[in-house]
Amino acid sequence: MITVGVLTPHATAGPESEFTVLAPEHVRVDVARIQKPVASSGGEPPATAPDLRALATPQALDAAASALPEGSFDVLAWASTSSAYAIGYDAESALVNGVCARWAVPACSSSASAVSALRLHRIQRISLVHPPWFGAEQNQLGATYFHSQGFQVLDARLAELPNDPDQIEPAMVVEWVSQHVSDRAEAVILGGNGFRAAGAVQELEDRLGRLVLASNQVLLWSVLHSLHVAVDIGGFGMLFEHAPHRRRSARQATPGIP
Repeated sequence: MITVGVLTPHATAGPESEFTVLAPEHVRVDVARIQKPVASSGGEPPATAPDLRALATPQALDAAASALPEGSFDVLAWASTSSAYAIGYDAESALVNGVCARWAVPACSSSASAVSALRLHRIQRISLVHPPWFGAEQNQLGATYFHSQGFQVLDARLAELPNDPDQIEPAMVVEWVSQHVSDRAEAVILGGNGFRAAGAVQELEDRLGRLVLASNQVLLWSVLHSLHVAVDIGGFGMLFEHAPHRRRSARQATPGIP
């Protein structure tokens, strides 16, 4: 059983609910909420790029990690897709590497994990789909993030779905996405840790015939790789066909994808 310490600014359940659906017999989750700075403009989720950047600092992540029981986690997972969009890939990687060094466990993040998965599958052209609560600014930040890493973003859309995460069902995601993504895309990314879309991945891949990544799904994939843990996960997309072959101690594992 792996214990994942999830660091997230979002009050709504995201990875803590999807991780246990994806791998119920192998993963348990402890969640620590990243607190908003006093000077932030408020709102849930954070609505502006400055607010998102204020949540993506070593101090903010360390404060959240400190709230977890000491020695209780094997790996730390930073679950804030939009915050990573706001600071960019290089700053995200530096932030995660710092967390790994300070807490002496592997550390992963959602957006960088998606980049690793796309590169593993040699993907160049992508369609990007975000939940409606992202808004136009965060949607554009996502497109810029992936473009900066050399991907051709054919389209970036806000899905016309309920604005409440609890009202979104996998079937809704399948129907909307299958009708709106570019035919030229080699992969589809469903971005947002509060966008609980992992249950839509398999059917979307079956319909579209291409790789589909959802933020919590790809974050768990990265967590398992960082620990070199072999876990058989079926029904959540071709991503999990690339499983590690051995396990090392969490204290010996290194961050990122091997």
